[in-house]
Amino acid sequence: MADADLDALIRQLAKQQTKALTAAVKKRRDRAIALAAKAKDADGKRHQQQLAKDILEIGTATVKRLQMSADNAAYSYARSIRQAIEAAAAQKAAASAKSAKEPAKKAATKTAKSMTGKTMAGKSRARK
Repeated sequence: MADADLDALIRQLAKQQTKALTAAVKKRRDRAIALAAKAKDADGKRHQQQLAKDILEIGTATVKRLQMSADNAAYSYARSIRQAIEAAAAQKAAASAKSAKEPAKKAATKTAKSMTGKTMAGKSRARK
């Protein structure tokens, strides 16, 4: 579990919560249906049946919002991690490119100095 990606863990936990919430919604709806069956008058029965429909509709919408929110959070986390990894790689590449330029500059400077020194020495010897 320590090596698991957190975005997958977020989705897994949301799935568990979704199942639990769906079960609770169905239980509450079933209770409203049972009360509708026990109702003595038609108005009370109609009221409880409508309540059962509303409970299911609102509960389902809540479950969908929870799932969507978890998916968004997981995607956002994964995207942030991806960007952080890319930024670190770019920073490392820039640092290695910078360090590669420094020895090249030093070598070029040494070569230029040695070339200048040899030509000057050669000219001064030629004049004597």
